[in-house]
Amino acid sequence: MSPRVSFGRGAALLSALALLGAAAPCAAQEGRLALYPSRFTLDSAVDAQRVAVVFTAVDGVTRDVTAEAEFAPSEPGMLTLDGDVVRGIRPGRLTLEARWSGGVAAAEIEVRDPLARPPVSFRNDVMPVLMRAGCNAGSCHGAKAGKNGFGLSLFGFAPDRDFVALTRDLCGRRIDCADPDASLALLKPLGEVRHKGGVRFATGDPLHSILRAWIAEGAADDGDAAPELTSIELAPPELVLQGAGTPARVLVTARYADGSSRDVTRLAILSTSSEPTVAVDVDGRVVAGAQRGEAHVMARFGPFAEVTPVIVLPADAVAIDDLGVAPVNEIDELAFAKLRKLRLRPAPLCDDQTFVRRVYLDLAGRLPAVAEVEGFVAERDPDKREHLIDLLLAGPEFAALTAAQWEDVLRIERDRLEDKGAYLWTRWLRESLADGVPFDELVRRMLTASGSSFAEPPASFYVAAQDPKVLAENTAQTFLGIRLQCAQCHDHPFERWRMDDYYGFAAFFGQVTRKGGEHPDETIIYHRGSGSVRNERTGQVAEPRFLGGEAAQIARGADPREALAAWLTSPDNPWFAANVANRLWARLFGRGIVEPVDDVRVSNPPSHPELHRWLGRRLAASGFDLRGLAREICLSHTYQAAEHPDALPAEVLAGRVPRRLAAEQLLDAISAVTGVSTKLRGVPAGESASAAVGGDVGSRFLELFGRPKRDSVCACERRSEPTLNQVLHLINGDTIDAKIAAKDGWLASRLGGGVEPQALLDELFLRCYARRPTDGERARLLAEVPTGDDARAFWEDMLWAVLNSKEFLFQH
Repeated sequence: MSPRVSFGRGAALLSALALLGAAAPCAAQEGRLALYPSRFTLDSAVDAQRVAVVFTAVDGVTRDVTAEAEFAPSEPGMLTLDGDVVRGIRPGRLTLEARWSGGVAAAEIEVRDPLARPPVSFRNDVMPVLMRAGCNAGSCHGAKAGKNGFGLSLFGFAPDRDFVALTRDLCGRRIDCADPDASLALLKPLGEVRHKGGVRFATGDPLHSILRAWIAEGAADDGDAAPELTSIELAPPELVLQGAGTPARVLVTARYADGSSRDVTRLAILSTSSEPTVAVDVDGRVVAGAQRGEAHVMARFGPFAEVTPVIVLPADAVAIDDLGVAPVNEIDELAFAKLRKLRLRPAPLCDDQTFVRRVYLDLAGRLPAVAEVEGFVAERDPDKREHLIDLLLAGPEFAALTAAQWEDVLRIERDRLEDKGAYLWTRWLRESLADGVPFDELVRRMLTASGSSFAEPPASFYVAAQDPKVLAENTAQTFLGIRLQCAQCHDHPFERWRMDDYYGFAAFFGQVTRKGGEHPDETIIYHRGSGSVRNERTGQVAEPRFLGGEAAQIARGADPREALAAWLTSPDNPWFAANVANRLWARLFGRGIVEPVDDVRVSNPPSHPELHRWLGRRLAASGFDLRGLAREICLSHTYQAAEHPDALPAEVLAGRVPRRLAAEQLLDAISAVTGVSTKLRGVPAGESASAAVGGDVGSRFLELFGRPKRDSVCACERRSEPTLNQVLHLINGDTIDAKIAAKDGWLASRLGGGVEPQALLDELFLRCYARRPTDGERARLLAEVPTGDDARAFWEDMLWAVLNSKEFLFQH
């Protein structure tokens, strides 16, 4: 049924509904009613705005009730409503109310010039058509060399050039203003003449109509006269749909510098992050899929992108008032809020054996010793988990593990820095973290460092990368989680970053220079007081400019890096603290709240936005104390939870999801269990593999299991996915076999000491799994133990099998 316009609240409406057999709004339903968009303008006779009325029940489930709502404008005769489409007929301001089941929602409307019929805008109409049809995509005419002699700027970042390409190239043959339907610009995307790109739109649809009308009107470029697009809004801001097939809709509203707005839903590019969970079509119709979970609907229009999270629940999912678990801290409160929306209960706490293995691996990077496991399990203090967390955070291993995580993305390796430079920078970072230097202070020291790379190790930041543009890219990706690389050559197609942002950020590093020191491998970093970076778009010298902000105010002769460091590490910076906190979270959970951790963008939203913001604020408020934040995370139920019985995805945070041990952890664990250390280049015998300095440390094992060579700052360089080569190496490689068979190893010493089979089996399980075997495992395995000379071979096979088991190879 179409929406109804009412200029009163008479009983005639209810009578009509009854005659038609429709469900009339009767008893009020508890919840919240919203009308989208909440404000808009109607600027001309051709301007129209679709609206949506959404009811959100007290349990969070949303329902599109547009077709059932009653609409009442505050000023009769100023607008018309045809279905869900609003048009202006008389100028002025008014309020449009939507009423449904006792609820009322309103939108503010300005009708500007309802009689005007403005010409089609090249900038604001035709350019969106080219993007929506895919004409300016990188796989089509937006490619660097164009396609078949026709080139457009990638995603329309250079409309001046595109106008010339459409109207002047080939002597203007692509358009025919006298006979628009004969224009190649229409015939090819319609498929009426040969077109490698295929059919892009149909006759009469909005894309075709806009482009044809523009050609018929003379194919003019409105240039600076066109109001600039300043933002887009995607509504509703959130949807919770219950039951496969449940419909909804999203609306995309563009806002311009002159205060006008426009419904661009059918011109925007709409997509979903998970088709099995939710589908969306070109008209903004959303349909819940059969797969339970959360997906994001993304809208792209012009240079902007926005997302709406959509939660899909089974039809029989019941709201959960009591999760059965009490939150320990704010982390749990925020994680549990998402679980309530998903109507899921969190997993219970893991047992002590699982916890002690988990926390030692996460905070110390190693397996707990047998005595540490048994001592912890036997302890009756109800606060023993908190005490163990505090003990491990205070130890040197946490600082070393944290340093190793940042050494990867800082690219501390020998090829660029030479052996001494890499060693000194590594030692400085590890000692600073061990001494409790706040992380923001560490970053400031690196960004502003000058002097000898040997005497002032953080100056090696400017040896690892030297080009100002590369330094800008690395700084943004490492410390802010932002990838700027696209904006070097063109405005970012889906994010806020423009070429001006890129070169303005690179300009902070334009006055950094280098010279040789007394030692052949030594580099002296200094601010030379002059130097610049040229903006490739304008050809002009770029001013240092903060990302997303204004030009930096830098006194004459001052080092721009000082202003950059102050801005970047400020508690008010919206990215820095959140990025550092997210990287710590990813280390403890195997996945960031934003994943990948160094790809923060609108089109890659955090799984838990409120938690992501809270972690950043908490870290900044603590003075960037990484130990303090790690403590809060580890104390939470979310961290200490067992695996969820339903094997839910890691991003749900309903329970722990197993992950493979990191390369260094796994090698150390094999060495610890077998009692045979691994010799690595530059690492003293018996030291952890994470103590290795540089990228390539001469270990085939570490390379196979994903230790990065530190060729780039990308977190993706450290690989965690399983591969066939890893399996073959564990089964047949010499890493495990040689250590098991070693005459000076743990197994040889136990067999030589005459340890009873039951005690040996218990110790093996405790060393590997941090638990004793179950009664069933013990009975089954001890029954297989041979006597005499065959015993050694049996126990070697047993140890090999345990080291190749999932329980050993994975963090639980």
